[in-house]
Formats: sequence, structure tokens, C-alpha cells
Amino acid sequence: MRYNKLGQTDLLVSELCLGSMTWGTQNTASEGHEQIDMSLDHGINFIDTAEMYPVNPRSKETQGDTERILGQWISQSGRRQDIVIATKIVGKGYMDIREGAPISPATIDLALEASLRSLKTDYIDLYQLHWPNRGSYMFRQNWHYDASNQDSDEVLDHMTKVLHHLEKCRIDGKIRHVGLSNETAWGTMRWLQIAAAQGLPRMVSVQNEYSLLCRHFDLDMSEVTHHEKVGLLSFSPLAAGLLTGKYSGNTTPSGSRRSHVADLGGRISETVWPAIDAYLGIAAKHNLDPSQLAIAWTKSRPFMTSVIFGATTLDQLATAIGAADITLNSNILDDIAATYRRFPMPF
Repeated sequence: MRYNKLGQTDLLVSELCLGSMTWGTQNTASEGHEQIDMSLDHGINFIDTAEMYPVNPRSKETQGDTERILGQWISQSGRRQDIVIATKIVGKGYMDIREGAPISPATIDLALEASLRSLKTDYIDLYQLHWPNRGSYMFRQNWHYDASNQDSDEVLDHMTKVLHHLEKCRIDGKIRHVGLSNETAWGTMRWLQIAAAQGLPRMVSVQNEYSLLCRHFDLDMSEVTHHEKVGLLSFSPLAAGLLTGKYSGNTTPSGSRRSHVADLGGRISETVWPAIDAYLGIAAKHNLDPSQLAIAWTKSRPFMTSVIFGATTLDQLATAIGAADITLNSNILDDIAATYRRFPMPF
């Protein structure tokens, strides 16, 4: 397993990160614990979670169970020092938590204390803002995203207040580093500029969706990460399972994510199926497992810090971990590049 620095810090995280959002719905606590053990046995030291997890489906009744399952593992194993924990505070509008209240110093206090209790830890290694209060073009909102109604002064004032409060949390020893999620190039740069000007915590990473089927990050955001050393933590590298081939032929396996969320978060479209077939064809041509092809390609990107993947079975987990040993040759990369030109935005 290869390890990368988290932003400009000295903290090393594995190039594969264990995602946890199925723990509490699609996976039991004991299954989640088995996933953690197996991941650590193969060199993964990085686990990503969030206060709103589990999902598929999301509900007020299960909200927070994923953090609690990870906390149970920490308490039972005594191996807190062996893992790097990333969690997130929800952004504005998620009604199941604090009735949709936006991120603010007050909600950070509530969310952080709840996460620390659930995780049974005194500190969180990476505390992330799940999405901006002002909105995001992620989650298929790119089709109607409009930033013209944003008040720049209001946004910058919010960022300044949040960074000052995160610095207090850092001084208190509750968090080590801070990061973004579902953020834009403009937003990322403003967070960095305010931090630099006022000596406040620097955002060390950004967690955005990135896969063979979703490549918004290749453009402005990749330039930001290159120059500013804010690494990408990519989520959904398998496009919610579409790139595994398990939905080939428009089938839906029992218990799969699609059995809970029919459109896979807006990823199902008329144009997605030929793109999937093309990438599955590349995997078959080069005798590769399609999941490993997708993850190996994602981790090879120059701006990548860690690829966050999820699994519901240990077999799926083993397949994903196996991608760490795969390097794609120039012929495979050429085939991927040609396919991308044919299907640049399939969902």
C-alpha cells in the first residue's frame, strides 16, 4: 500500500480509504468491524465517515449510526492510534440534522461534540465541511447550478467566522486538520486565502466525486490542488457501483445500492449505459476486473491523495484492495482517453 501526505501536513494516509456509509443500513456493526480489520491487515489506515451516515436509505432514525459503529470498533480494539479518521459536518438544508441549520460556529460545536462521543475518541484527524452553505454543483446539481444569487461579502464573512472557530477547536485538541467536500475552485481558494491572511487553519483536502464517469475535477479544481497542495479525496470511484458491471443489462441485484436508490443519486441516464459498456469492454480487453480498473485509474491521477471506496461484502472489499497493486499501462490509458472523448459527461 502506498501512502501520501495529507495536503501540506506530515500526516500520511493510505492511497485507498475505507468508506463507511453502508454501516448501519446495508451492513451490520459486526460486518463493519470485519471490514475495518481486513482493511488494516492490507495497509489501509484511512477511514472516512460523516455525521449524516448511514445512507441507502437515509433516515433520521439511523443518522449517526455509522460513527457509532466505528466508535464501537475503537473501544473494543483499542487501536485508535492505527487509524486516521475523517468525518464531516452536514451543510445547510439537510433537515434530518438540526432541522437543516447551516454550518456555523454554533452548529460546529454541536456536531463535533456528537461525533467525538459517537466515535469514542478525543480527537478527529480530519474534520470536513460536507458541502458549502451557499450550495454546490455536485450531486448532479451541475445541470442547473447558478452562483449569481450568492452574496460574496456574506460568504467570505461566514468562511472567516468558521475558520476562527475551527482554530479554537484545533487549539482545544478536538481536531487536527480541516478539509472541504463538494467544493468549487473559487470556494477552495477563498478558504485558503482567508486562512493565509489571518493565520487560521488551512484546508488540507477536498472530498469531491471523481470517477471514469464523473470528471469535473480534471479542470479548475485539479489546477487548484496542484498549485495549492490541497489533495483530492475522491468519493464514488465506482460511480455507485455502475462501473463494477453488476448493473449491466439494467439489472438490480437484491440488497445493492440501486435497490434502495433507484436512480443512484441521479447517475442513471440514457447516456450512461453505453459509457459503462465501453469501460467494461476496456476491462475485458485487458483482462482486468472492472472495479479494479476503475479504482486503479482513479488512484493514478496526479492530484489524488486517497480514493474512498465502499463495500458491502468482504469479497467486494478484497477486490477493491487488490487495485492497490495494479498499474495501468499506456495502452489501457489510451483506451480510457478515447472512451472519455466519446462519453465526456454520461450523467
